[in-house]
Amino acid sequence: MNTRSPAECPAWAKLVQHAESWRSVHLRELFAADAARARQLVAEAPGVRYDYSRQRLGAMTLRLLAHLAAERGFTEWREALLSGSEINSTEKRAAWHTALRAGDSAPPEVKETLARMQHLVARVRSRNAFTRVVNLGTGGSDLGPRLLADALGDGKLEVRFAANVDPRDLGRALEGADPASTLIVVVSKTFTTQETMANAHAAKEWGARTFYAVSANVQAAKAFGAAEVLPMWDWVGGRFSLWSAVGFAAACAMGFDGFQEFLTGGNEIDRHFAEAPLEKNVPALMALIGVWNTNFLNAPTHAVLAYTNALRLLPMYLQQLEMESNGKRVDREGRFVDYATAPILWGGEGTVSQHSFHQLLHQGTHVAPADFIDVAEDRVLSAHLRAQADALAHGTGDDKLPPHKQYPGNRPSSVLYVDKTSPRNLGRLIALYEHKVFTQGVLWNINSFDQFGVELGKELARKILTGEK
Repeated sequence: MNTRSPAECPAWAKLVQHAESWRSVHLRELFAADAARARQLVAEAPGVRYDYSRQRLGAMTLRLLAHLAAERGFTEWREALLSGSEINSTEKRAAWHTALRAGDSAPPEVKETLARMQHLVARVRSRNAFTRVVNLGTGGSDLGPRLLADALGDGKLEVRFAANVDPRDLGRALEGADPASTLIVVVSKTFTTQETMANAHAAKEWGARTFYAVSANVQAAKAFGAAEVLPMWDWVGGRFSLWSAVGFAAACAMGFDGFQEFLTGGNEIDRHFAEAPLEKNVPALMALIGVWNTNFLNAPTHAVLAYTNALRLLPMYLQQLEMESNGKRVDREGRFVDYATAPILWGGEGTVSQHSFHQLLHQGTHVAPADFIDVAEDRVLSAHLRAQADALAHGTGDDKLPPHKQYPGNRPSSVLYVDKTSPRNLGRLIALYEHKVFTQGVLWNINSFDQFGVELGKELARKILTGEK
């Protein structure tokens, strides 16, 4: 595989030159000159339609980006990911989260764990078992299951989450609950995570009687008093672990059949990512376009705008997925990079965000490329989404308006369409972004599967608390 800096690749230099020709091109002109643009710059994945016609690019841009992917060894890296090879080089382990949703092809330990989860979820959701489940985790052990439960919980069982070491967080999660009918799910690979274990001990002091654990440290979990311990594996990173037993609380919120549908949706995207040619491969196109915006059009941020209340937590989930994965300044060979890697990801829920930061998107001095998520269940929401995307692209184009009423346009965005909020569609969306992140890591020659940047602050906090010099 190519170990050179991507900036040394011939395609990179050509993209730098090519970007200069796009400085003065306006999206309004591109649509006026090509009536077929809105139909041609579209790709389909199972259950998802990706419209990137409002991006500032053309056919030559895509060809050069494809050349860059080839020079970076994208095909070989993709095969290594999907086969479970040791691609997390700094920690010498695989990043085989796709195996968690592989169905009949999944490893035996995954199938066994899913069978256990199915049995336990049925027990927890039975009428006389529990009235509330509280998930204690942080980072990948919180954001994923929280998103899934918030989007798809059916209301049969109250499921809450606590991630912050601030006692108020746990207090809100336990408020009004009966200790006798509350299940506490402690999710920590090591069973030593400071925030999680502080909350677990506080829940025990509160009077909780039943604890389940999701951990690789079975001995510590049982010593704590966990009645059931579901496994975590080294070959699954925390922010990619929602598909595993880490999603147990979410499965309790939505039912195990829904969780299985979620896995199926992710697996459908895995097969699309493995098989579709680059020019029709949705996650690969998302990655290539993101690199184009970040490295060649100099856009340092990226907005995600979900036009459905069900996905209001998606931007927060994607912040960890993208910035913890690719927020790196050292490449796979240990060299400091001299090019941008992950953009700052932010966003919110449409239409609420229209009355918040869309002012900056439309008329600010920063150009922030955006992904709009359109769930076609609500005509009003879809109309607002399209209006925002069109306004960003085209602007007003009327110089007779006073300056404060002019919209410059030429602000790039893409739209991801799904037909409804469902477990399968959410599985599809999350898997799309996972493969986008991986592909961008390949293009930038960085390891997307470690996160050493979070360790220093933890160690310093420990020393401050203990008085250690």
